[in-house]
Amino acid sequence: MVDTTARFFIALVPPPAIQNYANGVIQELGDRFQTHTAKAPPHVTLQPPFEWSPARADRLTEELAAFAQRQSSVPVHLLGFGQFSPRVLYIHVERSPALLALQATLAEHLEQTLGIVDPKAKRRRFTPHVTVASRNITPYTFQQAWALLKERPLDLRFSGDCLTLLKHDGHEWQIYQEFALLTPARPSTEPGGVIGVGDRPIG
Repeated sequence: MVDTTARFFIALVPPPAIQNYANGVIQELGDRFQTHTAKAPPHVTLQPPFEWSPARADRLTEELAAFAQRQSSVPVHLLGFGQFSPRVLYIHVERSPALLALQATLAEHLEQTLGIVDPKAKRRRFTPHVTVASRNITPYTFQQAWALLKERPLDLRFSGDCLTLLKHDGHEWQIYQEFALLTPARPSTEPGGVIGVGDRPIG
């Protein structure tokens, strides 16, 4: 039987400098503990993966474009690291009112207009984050990796000025389309640049 649906999700994708930092942490953990993540650009998930027919992709993108045109971009603050014990490590994202409102409004819009809903996400508190390890992680390696990250300083900011729709191609997640948000956020004060993985010993 021919598969008539594909998997999509919606996220805020940070700019290249922050992607490079996150990918450096992912690589560092992979080299040391053999962990990895889903094959996707570093991102802050707003709508978890859902099934949608590629034949109806235009309907999906039209609704996202219309939604984005009514929303303001949001400041995103990455501050330190966090964990979902016993198998997920992530860059912590501050739960700002603007970010929480964007996620809640998007989820409501998708449910009302397209019938897209994630029952688990509806029951959980939205915890924005950028995953750096979630696969091939044992309780022991989780504790070792968390000990490495939990005190590591990190303070980065970016403007979430577009929604990114990603599609799974059978092997990895690819950016399918981006939707600019209406009003650019006022630039945040940068805290002194990206903290590279080489700036702190891992030994």
